[in-house]
Amino acid sequence: MAEKANLPIGIEDYGRIRRDGFYYVDKTRLIKDLLEHIAYVNLFTRPRRFGKTLNMSMLKYFFEIGGDSTLFDGLEISGEKELCEKYMGRFPVISISLKEVGGDCFETARRILRSVIGDEAARFAFLAESDGLSEIERQQYRKLVALDDNGEYAMSDELLSKSLLTLSRFLHKHYGQSTVILIDEYDVPLDQAYQAGYYDAMVDLIRNLFGRALKTNSSLYFAVLTGCLRISKESIFTGFNNFSVYTIKEVQYNEYFGFTDAEVKELLAYYGFAEKYDAVRKWYDGYRFGELEIYCPWDVVSYCHALRMNSSMKPQNYWVNTSSNHIIRQFIDQADTTTRDEIERLVNGGSIQKKIRQELTYRDLDSRIDNLWSVLFTTGYLTQCGQEQEGKTGLVIPNREIQWIFAEQIQEWFEAETKKDMQKLEDFCRAFEENDAAAIEKGFTSYLRRTISIRDTDVRKEMKENFYHEILLGLFAGMDGWKVRSNVESGEGYKDISVEVEEKEIGIIIELKYAENAAFDGKCGEALRQIEDRHYEEVLVDDGTTVIRKYGIACYKKRCKVVSG
Repeated sequence: MAEKANLPIGIEDYGRIRRDGFYYVDKTRLIKDLLEHIAYVNLFTRPRRFGKTLNMSMLKYFFEIGGDSTLFDGLEISGEKELCEKYMGRFPVISISLKEVGGDCFETARRILRSVIGDEAARFAFLAESDGLSEIERQQYRKLVALDDNGEYAMSDELLSKSLLTLSRFLHKHYGQSTVILIDEYDVPLDQAYQAGYYDAMVDLIRNLFGRALKTNSSLYFAVLTGCLRISKESIFTGFNNFSVYTIKEVQYNEYFGFTDAEVKELLAYYGFAEKYDAVRKWYDGYRFGELEIYCPWDVVSYCHALRMNSSMKPQNYWVNTSSNHIIRQFIDQADTTTRDEIERLVNGGSIQKKIRQELTYRDLDSRIDNLWSVLFTTGYLTQCGQEQEGKTGLVIPNREIQWIFAEQIQEWFEAETKKDMQKLEDFCRAFEENDAAAIEKGFTSYLRRTISIRDTDVRKEMKENFYHEILLGLFAGMDGWKVRSNVESGEGYKDISVEVEEKEIGIIIELKYAENAAFDGKCGEALRQIEDRHYEEVLVDDGTTVIRKYGIACYKKRCKVVSG
């Protein structure tokens, strides 16, 4: 495998990927389509980790004056000779990312924004001495990059709000060519501000910054913005001329963000993992952009990288580690009984019909549960299925990875709910000490009825068993004097759950099974035999436990059967 190109894990700089020979999925035809259907301002909304930042970097390298044209050799765009001659390396480009603009207060976010724009302005240091600018304009440029005594950019609020406009005008005058402006993750500052409580102030700042640079700027050739959500009702984009928005529902440009099925097959074949295609499809495919099925590129690349180090590696959850997934938590916190039934249907492979609103303010997000369905759709937690009917969109969980995220967040909610009635919870746990299988069965069934069951036939049995396993561990978590272990090696295998009640010298061993078609008795017996045959009690006996309780528990949907042995 050593002769193969390395995979660009975490690398979003197009130039580095191409110069250093990393594997690259060719998305350069985006340039041709963008130029052939050019709009004054273009907004692409896609979920995170679908290649927005890399595409923006590609556009910068293509259009910017002084760029390296060899970075596009052999790629699809290089076959467009006339287009490359006319546009490649012909424009001053202002390129910023707002993904880091946030913080616990407005002043912190504003300081970071000053730094982002100041660093970009500093790339054009020649403007301080440019003959194309007047002395007053050169002084204005110097103020954009001036530092205070702490080494931070000192631009005033007024200068900050017109900074992109000012910089584009100066570049236009210097080069005699209008400017391309690229703004990546434009909505992150609004998201951060909403969560931290300074939303109105950030809306005003972003509105002024964008309005001046993008609305009636004669020095602007065109602009491209990317983000997760389309935020228009905040008046950030009100009155923009020739403003085009391309969401995940649009047909245009759908193949340029994420990997197509053909691209995934080619990548896997290149690295010798063609046999992993079915697993990759089940775990990371399923997103529908317009009419096209799309894979999450971050997941595919991360899994392929892992396979190169260990070819027997099973698919993992990569996307979940790139965000706090607070949207899921918010959603489940607001869920009523009807919504919980709908979540259960989704987790088990079903679909629901909902009206999707793609134009929301952050104030709207959690004002009603229907809006949160829309946010889950636009941020990639749900995807479209089938055709719209009566203004409603069919929604499904796209793949196993997102299904796992839902199940994990549901589990956190369930644990919080169960801990509200501490006496009931303690009585349930004491039943394990007292060898009261009937009380355990009654109590566990009661808890299961209040959570979401996983019964999707396409979900692996291990995942279903793990779901019930985690519920039981959550119920045990608060018990004083209980030493709880999970999947610990003992005897000749790994027991599901073991508990030591040290003061009472009681040991508890639990083996959980998923019972297809409610075949409880056989599964309970199988679980108890596994405990006996593999001598799971040995560690507890060695620790001085004098009383051993053994339980075989079988679960199916929201029912369970408990047998002691």
